Amino acid sequence: MRTISPDQLPINADGSVFHLHLLPEQLADKVVMMGDPARVGKVASFFDKVEFDQQSREFRMITGLYKEKRITALSHGIGCDNLDIVMTELDALANIDLEKRQVKPDFRPLTLVRIGTSGGLQPFVPIGSYVVSEISMGMDGLLFFYEGGEKVNNLTLAEKFTEYSHWNTLLAKPYFVSSDKELADRIGEGMIKGITCSANGFYGPQGRHVRLGLTFPDQNLLLESFEYNGLKFCNYEMESAALAGLAKLMGHRAVTICLIIAGRYTGEMNTEYKGSFDSLITQVLERI
Repeated sequence: MRTISPDQLPINADGSVFHLHLLPEQLADKVVMMGDPARVGKVASFFDKVEFDQQSREFRMITGLYKEKRITALSHGIGCDNLDIVMTELDALANIDLEKRQVKPDFRPLTLVRIGTSGGLQPFVPIGSYVVSEISMGMDGLLFFYEGGEKVNNLTLAEKFTEYSHWNTLLAKPYFVSSDKELADRIGEGMIKGITCSANGFYGPQGRHVRLGLTFPDQNLLLESFEYNGLKFCNYEMESAALAGLAKLMGHRAVTICLIIAGRYTGEMNTEYKGSFDSLITQVLERI
C-alpha cells in the first residue's frame, strides 16, 4: 500500500491538514461551502449548537448541529485554485489515515453544497433568483491535471461548445461536468437549472472590459446564445466546475447553487442582497 510522503500531503504538528487546520473528527459528512469567510458565521448563526470554530487564512470552518443534522460550514475563498486545495484536504480528512499516511480501506463519502453569488446571463435569470449549476463549464484547465479528468468531462458538450464558440486556442480547453443529479433535484427544487460558466477570473475572463482590452470580446454573446439539450448558460461564477469535477473524481456528491446579484444581460448590479442570501442559506440547511 502506498504511503503518502509529507511533500505530497503536508500535515501540521497537531495532526491537522496543512491549509484548513482541521482534524478528521471536526469534519461533518454534510458540508455547506461558500467563498466569503464572513458568510460562514452567517450560516452558523442558524445552527442550534456549535461544536467547533476555526479560521486559517481565508478558510473558516464551523461545525455544528442544525435540527439534529451535523453540518460543517466552510469558506473556500475565490477561484478554482482554492477549490483544488479545499477538495484535496477535505477528501484527505475523510479518506486518508493521517497518521499512517495511507488510504483508509472504507470510503467515506461527503455531501458538498456550495452556495454563492453570481451574475445572470439570460433574461429568464433575473436578479434575486436562484440558479442550480446542473452542468458547469470550467475555463481553468484544473481537471486535466488529474488522471481520469476526461472521464468526467462531457466530451460531446465540450466539442459542440468549442466548435460553436471558435474557442481561442491560447486559452485552456473548456470542460463540462454535471453536478450530482439527486442532490441538485432535491436541494434545487423550484429553482432555475442550467449551465454555469466557472470563469478563472472576475474581470476579463467574465467579459468585463475596464481598461485592458479583451481577446474574446464576444464571449458573453456566445454564452447567451448557446444551447445544449434544452439547457442554456445561466450564470457566471468561479468555482462550480472545479467542485463538481473533483467531487466526481473523488467519489463525493456536490452541487452549486447561486443567488443572482448581477444582470450581465441587462448591465444591472444589486449589492444589497442580504435577505435573499439568508433565504438561500435556510433552504439549503433544510434540504441538505
